[in-house]
Amino acid sequence: MFTGIIEAIGEVVALQPKNGDLRLRIKTHGLDLADVRLGDSIATNGVCLTVVDLPGDGYWADVSRETLDNTSLPDWKTGQRVNLEKALTPQTRLGGHIVSGHVDGVGEVVSRHPDARSERFRIRAPKVLAKYIAHKGSITVDGTSLTVNKVDGAEFELNIVPHTLRETIMGSYQAGSRVNLEVDVLARYLERLMLGDKAAESDGHSGITLEFLAKNGFM
Repeated sequence: MFTGIIEAIGEVVALQPKNGDLRLRIKTHGLDLADVRLGDSIATNGVCLTVVDLPGDGYWADVSRETLDNTSLPDWKTGQRVNLEKALTPQTRLGGHIVSGHVDGVGEVVSRHPDARSERFRIRAPKVLAKYIAHKGSITVDGTSLTVNKVDGAEFELNIVPHTLRETIMGSYQAGSRVNLEVDVLARYLERLMLGDKAAESDGHSGITLEFLAKNGFM
């Protein structure tokens, strides 16, 4: 588990295809690895990766086909900067929100423009994730815990202060940039709980439908 508070910006230094999937090396720069052991998790642009080797200046991680299919990882290139966060501990301040590191889908930056000293970003999420994104709710973008300022269908807006622009890779985002999105885990659990006993039934639906809500008095 993570908090979505970025601890350092790392760099992709190697991408090695391995029998259909990938092995990845990250140089961690300012991230303290003194307490990191093999098998520990590090969120890398929001993707929870398991450390399989520690060469001293960073780490190696294996990337499965599942991760390649559901994140922006196939777009990554050597030299690319990435947000880094070590897994939280009982002593960690929960300054952001509960983040699992399990990316739900890839969004696209639609636009950005100055808003006083901040920058306002508009991001388009996959349509299947739109129902989980709420005004003033939390969302994780490339591992960064952020507050949604506005929602318009499958698009949402973020107001990013100068500190976040400096301490994450968001300063490099432009229209067309692809970003990893993780919706608030509480929204997913709430959806499942609302299904009640019907959660055990297989009807071809992955979530709550408008028909279900109407039948059960939620509309």
